Amino acid sequence: MTESASYTPPKIWKWDTESGGRFAKINRPIAGSTHDKALAVGEHALQLYSLATPNGVKVTVLLEELLALGHEGAEYDAYLINIGEGEQFGSGFVAANPNSKIPALVDHGTSPPTRVFESGAILVYLAEKFDAFLPTEASARAECLSWLFWQMGSTPFLGGGFGHFYAYAPEKLEYPINRFAMEVKRQLDVLDQNLAERQFLGGDEYTIADMAVYPWYGGLVLNNVYEAEEFLEAKSYANVVRWATEIEKRPAVQRGRRVNKAWGPEEERVPERHKASDLD
Repeated sequence: MTESASYTPPKIWKWDTESGGRFAKINRPIAGSTHDKALAVGEHALQLYSLATPNGVKVTVLLEELLALGHEGAEYDAYLINIGEGEQFGSGFVAANPNSKIPALVDHGTSPPTRVFESGAILVYLAEKFDAFLPTEASARAECLSWLFWQMGSTPFLGGGFGHFYAYAPEKLEYPINRFAMEVKRQLDVLDQNLAERQFLGGDEYTIADMAVYPWYGGLVLNNVYEAEEFLEAKSYANVVRWATEIEKRPAVQRGRRVNKAWGPEEERVPERHKASDLD
């Protein structure tokens, strides 16, 4: 194994240059806002500020699934946060999510309004609020939450690890690509072995765990995320492919994938969503 150059870390790390790569401008070593910008507020109690990345899609899929069940209180306004333009560092967004990452949810149906950040926390909050897609029986609930937190802990190795070094880093480096490819394949095998015996991650019931895992790992095996399908032999994980294909056919999932999307074919883009007809 070889590298293009050897790197000796300094005694004290300083942020004196951008790291390069496609998403270099979205990160910095300090927190807080960079500019004043209030968040827009629509007519519904639930206000979502997001982007149709996998973490954003988790939440819009759940909201669309709740509406499909007839939960009228799950109507929502979804506003686009363009992370490439630094909108996540506006003062209003930072007030909703001090971590400056999408998505962020503000529930104006409570007094005072409730902010919820981190996609997994938003899924749990909404599932509990509407008593749906989160089992109440203790063992089933524990299984669902275990897979939800598995996703939250595992996916950084897929996105920030493998995806960054394989697809977005300014140069290809053998060691990090191999390290994270190995971990992603292990994760796919974890899912594949579990789904060999179950329809969904927790068993026979479709839950927020499936909604959390699908945009990342379903996208990887079905939609060639990072253009790495062949490299990772992603379609060889037949049980994951079967599970992801079943989920992707759900109308609410198809709607949720379009919300806050500002790229791709025009008919798939719904940068903002304020009513059901916006998705017609």
